Amino acid sequence: MTQGFNPARQLHVPHEHSRPEDAGELFDRQKIRDELQERRAILHAVLDSSSAEDLKQRSNGTRWTNEELLFHLLFGYVVVVVLIGMVKLLGLLPRPATKPFASLLNALTGPFNVVNYWGSRLGARFYNHKRIGPRFDRVIASLIRRLDRASEASLRRGMHYPTRWDPFFKDYMTLADVFHYPTRHFDFHLKQFSLKPPEDA
Repeated sequence: MTQGFNPARQLHVPHEHSRPEDAGELFDRQKIRDELQERRAILHAVLDSSSAEDLKQRSNGTRWTNEELLFHLLFGYVVVVVLIGMVKLLGLLPRPATKPFASLLNALTGPFNVVNYWGSRLGARFYNHKRIGPRFDRVIASLIRRLDRASEASLRRGMHYPTRWDPFFKDYMTLADVFHYPTRHFDFHLKQFSLKPPEDA
């Protein structure tokens, strides 16, 4: 196993776009479409250049294997599908109204971390390297459809989030932020794969 290989450099992760919800700036749907499709291509490139043995190795800086880390990347996008519905509903409330809900979720960080860890370990047993690619494709396609259907008003509505659950959760996030969140999550964890460079595989 080659330690320290960074698929993000090898596969050229595009530069992160500016925050999509900046005040006074129209939300650029095409940027979000592009980054969703770009990360889909990167995941497939990782799968295509890695053997089953490579994916069973421990990742760098996590307790997951490379294959379990792949599932964790998928899970980050699946979570967004759930969050979209939540933001659309709770975003209709006055902004301060969602603060207690976020505080409650922050108080449940311990149980969440346990579920988050074991969920990726168990999930990778079903969505392994043979199944995760098609599943990832379907989730990305679903997010793009939801993005295309979202109104400008709904993209600007938001709610408070449990910042202790994930370093990429801000205290307050709009629906536009939520569409961008899984890309930041993906790029962060992509650096933790311990894989052989494609030319050495």
